[in-house]
Amino acid sequence: MNRVVVTGMGIVTPLGNTLSRFRQNLLSGYSGIGPLTLFDPGQLPTAIAGECHLDEIPYKDRKISFALHAAHCAMGDARLHEPEEKPVHNLEQRGLSIGIGLELFDMHDLATYVSAGLKIPDACKGQYDFLQTPADYCVDLLCEAFDLRLNPGIHVSACAAGNDAIGHAFLRIRRGEASLMLAGGTDSMLNPLGVGGFCKLNALSTRNGEPQKASRPFDFNRDGFVLGEGAAMLILENLESAVQRGADIYAEIVGFGNSFDAHAISDPHPEGRGAVAAMSRALAMAGISPDDISYINAHGTATPKNDPVETLAIKTLFGRKAYQIPVSSTKSMIGHLISAAGAVEAAASILCANAGWVHPTINLDNPDPDCDLDYVPGQSRQHRIGYFLSNSFAFGGQNATIVFWNWEN
Repeated sequence: MNRVVVTGMGIVTPLGNTLSRFRQNLLSGYSGIGPLTLFDPGQLPTAIAGECHLDEIPYKDRKISFALHAAHCAMGDARLHEPEEKPVHNLEQRGLSIGIGLELFDMHDLATYVSAGLKIPDACKGQYDFLQTPADYCVDLLCEAFDLRLNPGIHVSACAAGNDAIGHAFLRIRRGEASLMLAGGTDSMLNPLGVGGFCKLNALSTRNGEPQKASRPFDFNRDGFVLGEGAAMLILENLESAVQRGADIYAEIVGFGNSFDAHAISDPHPEGRGAVAAMSRALAMAGISPDDISYINAHGTATPKNDPVETLAIKTLFGRKAYQIPVSSTKSMIGHLISAAGAVEAAASILCANAGWVHPTINLDNPDPDCDLDYVPGQSRQHRIGYFLSNSFAFGGQNATIVFWNWEN
């Protein structure tokens, strides 16, 4: 089996679009949550979000622009834009694996469609962006831009999609099917139908008067997650090729596990069975025990049901060791990026681990008695990290966990 390493990263987040700014803001415990400005929320109960700001957003579907920006940054960070005298990667073994959000109708397109008698106007025929943007359009743009020739993988497993995309890219390199993979996730549901849909599920925080304090994972007074947007793309390579070309290495991926418990449309299994299965499978693939883990980046959504169930799952798998492991939620600062969440949180974990710190879970002022682990409340903490987990547990019981080894340990 090939060893797989991360050699480049690019991000678009509510806390900044460069790796250095992102890490600085994470460790400072800043919040990227503010009033919703991309559209008028009207009478919706939620009027806050984690918005991203790019100088240029050329595509109406924001997640496409985010993916392209993050991918360009990742390729540059890995120094793959530089011409190589003797390329170590066969072009036929370069591929893409991406988690991408749901295709939702644009309100203006929908109004045009209805006014035309539920027929696509001739002027709109052939447009990729009328009514919906197919996920394969984003994939086509990325593959063409970076000459990625392997059959791409598209993951639509909701909040687990980013981790699933990275995990499956890891497996393709590990098995020798690929030499280099661009992997990550992108999403933006900050539109009337996206925000309205989650409001209908009563899943979002309504703490509109205090946006920066609204995302409160593991806090007794949490009232739902805050919707965010963004993207992260990682460059994965087999270790031998990375060393051969002199690449800088951030981390090694050593294990991946996923599961599907299908307990309910939105609620996790009350015993956390799917989460336990994903984490245990990832550890088994890595060939390590729970005692080897020194940090967990939690799914940590701040919903009433996710946080205690994730806590229970960690205690079920790790036993007494669970109380000795720092666990933090990136979502406390950026909100829930849905299909991009796992990829952005993986990047956050790697960046902080390389620096020898764990970032905090902010707004954790009054811990829920059912959430009694070390969630690094309020302030970042110096901590030596070796092996660490990144968890993503989605609606419908779709769960994905990645195990990393900190290359700077």
